[in-house]
Amino acid sequence: MISSTLIKSIQDVMRQDQGVDGDAQRLSQLVWMIFLKILDDTEQELELMTDGYVPAIPAQYQWRAWAGDEEGLTGDGLNDFVNNDLFPALRKLSGGTNPRTLIVREAFEDSYNYMKSGTLLRQVINKINSIDFTVRADRHQFNDLYEKLLKDLQSAGNAGEYYTPRALTQFIVEMVNPQLGETVLDPACGTGGFLANTIDHLRGQVKTPDDEALLQASLRGIEKKQLPHLLCLTNMILHGIDAPTAIRRANTLTRPLRDYGPADRVDVIVTNPPFGGVEEPGVEQNFPQNVRTRETADLFLVLIMRLLKPGGRAGIVLPDGTLFGEGGAKERIKEQLLRDCNLHTVVRLPNSVFSPYTNIATNLLFFTKGEPTKEVWFFEHQLPPDMKAYNRSRPIRVSEFDPERAWWNERVESRRAWKVPIGDVIDRGYNLDFKNPYSFDAEEESTGELFERWQAKQNSVRDILVTIRETLMRTLRDD
Repeated sequence: MISSTLIKSIQDVMRQDQGVDGDAQRLSQLVWMIFLKILDDTEQELELMTDGYVPAIPAQYQWRAWAGDEEGLTGDGLNDFVNNDLFPALRKLSGGTNPRTLIVREAFEDSYNYMKSGTLLRQVINKINSIDFTVRADRHQFNDLYEKLLKDLQSAGNAGEYYTPRALTQFIVEMVNPQLGETVLDPACGTGGFLANTIDHLRGQVKTPDDEALLQASLRGIEKKQLPHLLCLTNMILHGIDAPTAIRRANTLTRPLRDYGPADRVDVIVTNPPFGGVEEPGVEQNFPQNVRTRETADLFLVLIMRLLKPGGRAGIVLPDGTLFGEGGAKERIKEQLLRDCNLHTVVRLPNSVFSPYTNIATNLLFFTKGEPTKEVWFFEHQLPPDMKAYNRSRPIRVSEFDPERAWWNERVESRRAWKVPIGDVIDRGYNLDFKNPYSFDAEEESTGELFERWQAKQNSVRDILVTIRETLMRTLRDD
């Protein structure tokens, strides 16, 4: 059974080891072990259900062989096996009939055993063995586990690397509404939150083995960093994707835009591209001259427009800087977006949605490729009445998007929603910073309350004037 107590106890053991330095290494250490445990648990199921099933890795390197016995290998012998036998073997895996084999090799190319004490390593392994990933409850709880670990890791991350709250991923997938048979891509997939929600969304459409095969083949993801990529592979396996070979480790932006052809285009893109940072020098050279910039979020928006098929749909998270910036490449990128796509909806989020990791203001953009924008609908997502800001202990919840859901298909202007004709956007140089014309800064007050507040201010001003006059009179008398 997975619990926060179990994870804390694992982290406490790791803190005793001299080789593990900080939260980032603790998470990396834990993830490769959980990956092998999950792989082994799911493969034992497949061996029982599938005649002639060939495991992804040789028998002596399977978790059950070297880690499954709590009285088994430990101390220096365990550490020597992991460092000098297990890791080299997994990095050299090749061929075979099981596509998972290549996934394992890719996952371990940049994974490391940071622990120096084989005795402490055995303690961690035994704790992990208390989790049975063939049990549905433990599988579901793993989602909560890795989300907690990611939140704990944020202080060790770099600019632009923020955990996307599950409420956002679920709402975006629900509104974009991918259908069975459509290809769904997250070009900056991180740990796979959007893809996991997509699987959950499509599962209800699966009725036959052919439907399941369509689902298995429908997902694509790209992640440039090793640790999130490994977490994403783990997440996909736990969500029933037998061989997530379409989850690749790469930097999507380093491939020249012109090289993306029809075979790369997809029906749906759901993503939260990195923001708040810039790309390494030279990456912008992969993009046309008129849209070159080093800002990551801007480049991803250009890429997303390229990768969508005609009629394709996107739901993405973008910062205010991309949406509202003026002049130069930013203006030309938005001009292209509004010319080539129908940007039908922008949901403006409170600044604290990604708190405490950043207070950068963000927005959810929904658009369809192949038709120009005629008008843009804005919806202002408001904090619950009893809150001043989201925080670590009280994040945004998926139920808070119920007003957007109720409004989505029958749109009318209200205190939260308003529309802007495309002409107004063009007149402002494609700056999409349109404030809510129906917003209010404080709770609504009656006419009597407003008069009383005005009168109180007038009385305060009168008192100040009287004080000034009396002070001046005393000064003149003294002179």
